Amino acid sequence: MTGPQRILIVEDEPLIAMMLEDFLDVLGKAMAGTADSVAEALALIDSVAIDAAILDVNLRGGEKSWPIADALAAKGVPFVLATGGSTDSIAEAHRDRPTLPKPFTMDGVARALDALLPA
Repeated sequence: MTGPQRILIVEDEPLIAMMLEDFLDVLGKAMAGTADSVAEALALIDSVAIDAAILDVNLRGGEKSWPIADALAAKGVPFVLATGGSTDSIAEAHRDRPTLPKPFTMDGVARALDALLPA
């Protein structure tokens, strides 16, 4: 298998997080963890091995995933930004990151993770 293997999912909707977990399982990827808030994700980033992450841009309570994105970028961990909205809502510092549009499909997740491979 190529590409990132241990994937962190940051998603505040439990059913969507479970669907992503199922997709990753079918794609032969391992879960590094699942978080539904900035604080939970930052704790995981500091405590588990992560090869890549899928970050929901907008989290519950008006939280944005930018502190998570910044922490992953500082560690050199690639990530994709999941959004149901336009890419205009993506913070300037992360506009060069791959995106994963909602609603998710298995092929979309596979393509997004493939986009993290070095050119």
